[in-house]
Amino acid sequence: MLSPLFVAILLITSILLIVILSSKFKFNTFYVLFAVAILVGLTAQFSGEEVIKNLKAGFGHTLEKIGLLIILGTTLGVILDKTNATISIANYILEKTGEKYAAVAITLIGFIIGLPIFCDSGFIVLSGLLYSLGKKVKNSQVFFTVCLAGSLLSVHCLVPPHPGITAAAGLMNVELGQTMLLGIFLAIPGTIVAYFWGKYSGKKYQHLYSEAADLQDDKIDLSSLNLPKPLHSFLPIIVPIALISLKSIILLNPTIFSESILSLVKLVGEPIVALFVGILISITLFEKFEKAKLNHLLETAIEKAGPILAIIAIGGAFGEIIKMLDLGKVFGATITQYHVGLLIPFILTVIFKTAQGSSTVAIISSASIIFPLLPSLGLDSEWGRQITLMSMGAGSMMVSHANDAYFWVVSRFGNLSTDLALKSYTIMTVLMGITTFLMVCLVHLFHS
Repeated sequence: MLSPLFVAILLITSILLIVILSSKFKFNTFYVLFAVAILVGLTAQFSGEEVIKNLKAGFGHTLEKIGLLIILGTTLGVILDKTNATISIANYILEKTGEKYAAVAITLIGFIIGLPIFCDSGFIVLSGLLYSLGKKVKNSQVFFTVCLAGSLLSVHCLVPPHPGITAAAGLMNVELGQTMLLGIFLAIPGTIVAYFWGKYSGKKYQHLYSEAADLQDDKIDLSSLNLPKPLHSFLPIIVPIALISLKSIILLNPTIFSESILSLVKLVGEPIVALFVGILISITLFEKFEKAKLNHLLETAIEKAGPILAIIAIGGAFGEIIKMLDLGKVFGATITQYHVGLLIPFILTVIFKTAQGSSTVAIISSASIIFPLLPSLGLDSEWGRQITLMSMGAGSMMVSHANDAYFWVVSRFGNLSTDLALKSYTIMTVLMGITTFLMVCLVHLFHS
């Protein structure tokens, strides 16, 4: 067995290499993970044949578990975006709440639209709405921007089919339906924190916001859009969630249902089938069915999903190499002494996220390292893996700053200067991550 000191140095070195090469020197993350994975395997004195075999296995198993889910989730998000369904949902909620509760509406909009759509895409799509509301409600731009950014980030880090949490669930053998339900529940406290921090930031920092900085060219003219009906727009989001939830609920007590009903529910409640149903419903949002236009959108979605899949799969390959180190045996006794539980996966993900910027890479990298340690952490059970995943989701929220692409999306499309974005949005991600982690610990305590 490898010595704990040697493995600790090897792990720290590999983490530093990933962070420095991808962040400081801007090398492509895929090739950084690929090279570091091979280097770790060879340094640990495994044969080249063993390293390559495990590398291929990890890559393939990861795609097998979540590849279809990422492609289908991306496709649903692209169609909802291009059919203006997201704008329709936003307008509907705002009509019901009115300008007085516009910030609550913006937060709710971000939460709902963020379920199927990546946080950066959702923010860009809704930035025109932010601008329009900011004109109607004076001294509110910072408030609204922080609320939208936070609510989108919360579900992005915790709820499948978003790529990071989905890939980590696959790596840790966690059931996706339960992850979705628990993730939605745990995303609520962070979203509430985003709202109240946005309210505070709006009062404290609104004077730093410059109207002259408004990027008019990036704004959407809402009056010129032909929007689908709100109920129609909601359905592609609600139906898949309902189908997945139904499966999880029925399987709690399957004996009261017939075999045929169970088989049907298991089929339609499978996340990839549920998402495909959502895609079929979303296609009906087009005013006029045009095969060429639909094919173009489907190709766009696949092209968008491709780089994400590559990163996720190589993250799985890196995880397979980490498994070869047998961390449970190496560090098991030491970790058991300190009873640190969920703190290690949370802190490790925070380090990855803060250092290299990507929530997706952060949670996948952490899952690869943490999974072999679960027995030593006392979390090697179905619930233990689930709650560990949520703690890493909380860690992947913080700290978002200048090395995070979403930071610049919020800054640019929210018209915040870099200084203002750091004071408002970045601090919000810290508060959200800590709050969500504390909520995860509370849920774990009550479950135990």
